[in-house]
Amino acid sequence: MNDEQANDQTEEQSASQPIQAQDEFEQEDGMLQDVRVLIVDDEKDVLDAITVAFESEGALTLTAMDGDEAVRICEEDPPELVILDMMLPKRSGFLALEKIKGKEDSPIVIMVTANEGKRHQAYGESLGVDAYMLKPVPLMLLLNKAADLLDARDEADGILDEDED
Repeated sequence: MNDEQANDQTEEQSASQPIQAQDEFEQEDGMLQDVRVLIVDDEKDVLDAITVAFESEGALTLTAMDGDEAVRICEEDPPELVILDMMLPKRSGFLALEKIKGKEDSPIVIMVTANEGKRHQAYGESLGVDAYMLKPVPLMLLLNKAADLLDARDEADGILDEDED
């Protein structure tokens, strides 16, 4: 058998064998699979980096570059989680936080800022921020904090649901 005949035979065998469908292989879900996340930052590079990190863990992301847009998105179609910069144009992160957390079913909010002042952190906590992290935040740390807060909320919701039965 020459090389050409061997190639033809290999091609025929390949064509006759069924091809496994992609979905037959188990794909591992990310730690934030299908979680709706709003990322708010006026620095495009920061916004893009956080977006890529969250999407790599399966999150469904929305983005905003100012406080007004963040509030509008949260009012129209609330996400489960908001990553919120403190220094934003149009409406500061604090004013946006006040509106976002002002509802009973408000999303989890992680405020990310370069401001190290303890008064700012205390003010954010008084408005209901769930976590306050200093820039530059290692992306893995931010992802883990988001997952931990979501898990804690889900656990608390489970306890509340059991109590209602």
